[in-house]
Amino acid sequence: MSTTAQKNTLKGGEFIIKESQWQDVYIPEQITEEQQMLRQATKDFVTKELDPRLEELDKDPMKGVEVLDKAAELGLLGLHIPEEYGGSGQDLTSFSFVTEVLGWGHGISVAIGAHTGIGTCPILYYGNDAQRSKYLPKLATGEWKAAYCLTEPWSGSDALGARTKAVLTEDGKHYVLNGQKMWITNAGFADIFVVFAKIDGDDKKFTAFILEKNMEGLSTGAEEKKMGIKSSSTRQVFFNNVKVPVENLLGEAGKGHKIAFQILNIGRYKLGNGVLGGAKRAIGVAVKYANERQQFKTPIAQFGAIQGKLGEMAIRAWTAESASYRLCDLILQKEHEAKAAGKTMTEYLTVGAEEYQVECAIMKVVGSEVLDYVVDEALQIHGGYGFSEEYPMARSYRDSRINRIFEGTNEINRMLSIDALLKLAMKGQLDLMTPGMAIQKELMSAPEASSVDADDIFGAERVALKNAKKAFLLVAGGAVQKLMAGLQKEQEILMHSADMLMDIYVMESAMLRAEKLLQLNGLESSQIYVDMVKCFFFDAMDRIATAGKSGLVAYASGDELRMMLMGLKRFTKYEMINTKVVRRAVADKMVAANGYCFWD
Repeated sequence: MSTTAQKNTLKGGEFIIKESQWQDVYIPEQITEEQQMLRQATKDFVTKELDPRLEELDKDPMKGVEVLDKAAELGLLGLHIPEEYGGSGQDLTSFSFVTEVLGWGHGISVAIGAHTGIGTCPILYYGNDAQRSKYLPKLATGEWKAAYCLTEPWSGSDALGARTKAVLTEDGKHYVLNGQKMWITNAGFADIFVVFAKIDGDDKKFTAFILEKNMEGLSTGAEEKKMGIKSSSTRQVFFNNVKVPVENLLGEAGKGHKIAFQILNIGRYKLGNGVLGGAKRAIGVAVKYANERQQFKTPIAQFGAIQGKLGEMAIRAWTAESASYRLCDLILQKEHEAKAAGKTMTEYLTVGAEEYQVECAIMKVVGSEVLDYVVDEALQIHGGYGFSEEYPMARSYRDSRINRIFEGTNEINRMLSIDALLKLAMKGQLDLMTPGMAIQKELMSAPEASSVDADDIFGAERVALKNAKKAFLLVAGGAVQKLMAGLQKEQEILMHSADMLMDIYVMESAMLRAEKLLQLNGLESSQIYVDMVKCFFFDAMDRIATAGKSGLVAYASGDELRMMLMGLKRFTKYEMINTKVVRRAVADKMVAANGYCFWD
């Protein structure tokens, strides 16, 4: 188990109006000895089984079957599957430690993740006992491989626009499926396909089915020629009068949208977690190269421009990681609560990701964009060699790019995070109105000097965080009041608001992690983390101010705009930090360690 029962656990999205304490959060440094052993075994698997075969797998992704079989031998495919269905029943935290390390493995990691995640989880979460008993043991051992079929040539983010059709036979024993899916990971070798179709073509009857590869009429296209993740099999899947037994309907008829969206929710968290492993590994590769590469008789790791890059790469990865494991524990706590309350397996396995859908969307965007930033800078540090296929960064650069498209594009997820937050407010589950009105009242009064506790190492950050939340409520709340239902059409405003929301969540998570490390290890050991947090705050407050201004001018004008801009300026003030010194100090630690060294 990852933690003991915690106090003051926030509800989904509630971080934007309430404060958390360091005691309330989980940090990866709390890893148990058993989890550490599992994590190390996964590292050994990646370095010994995946790394040597990357070029081979890039040329023939069908050989990924052999890798999945090896992963199954180590128990990596059944970690999250309960023991009664052939798995080891590990919790989400243990699964996350493994997923993060598997994120090192490029395209083949996508194949493993698709099998254990979107391929297996629909049956685990929504299958009945007969379906779980039939499929999960073989998925856990790797005897059967899984794929998830949602996207179609004419429907991507608009999943409910799918045209694949299912018609019940006259005898009521089968559904006949016709249609096609595309961009299906593992399609070349999958044995089990979770497929979404509309019964009778009715939009209100969007339904999930479990198909097996030997069903007549199921076929796949050729391997897609992709820019990256070449070592994962990606094909179209075709259904030509495929007869599917009625007992293979997954969940309830007409409830496929619930399955699809819920699997995407947890998938977004898992993607945001997994890509951070790839980011940290890329940083390590960049550090080693910078130590070895000399120019003007000096290792380039000693140059300020390179140190600035290395430091910022590490700060972004570490802060995002803080937010990721905080979310992991929140999801897990909600699961434990539901299980203790006697909820069904479907209910307790899905309640956490559903509760924290705002945070899941945030982490998908944050994680994928941190990875993109890191591999871009790592390639730059390699100079011309980074552009060469003889060096690892070319593959990392190509493979990273898909993550901003997977599990809903980052644009969709930005808008989803705000939409989900507003829906929570409209349902009365989140009181945004009270703090929003308080901010309006504050804007009409003379500004008061913010009181900073001089004895609190994070005194300035607490004030800044509280004000950043006000800035978000000012911009997003003003947009809701001004535009009402029309806000949905103003996607740019939603995007700017989401950028503010994301920075706030990561700021708070990083500060709480550093504060917990202070309590556990003392200032001397934790000073570098304190400095990393302050550096991140310095830049994040600027980003929040910029996004806020862009949002405000999109819907306000005249005196109203001037007043709101004054409020935004008041709410985004932060002390001056010498970020050069911090980034160099972070880089120096990694250079001395010859790799990423901030919990790895």
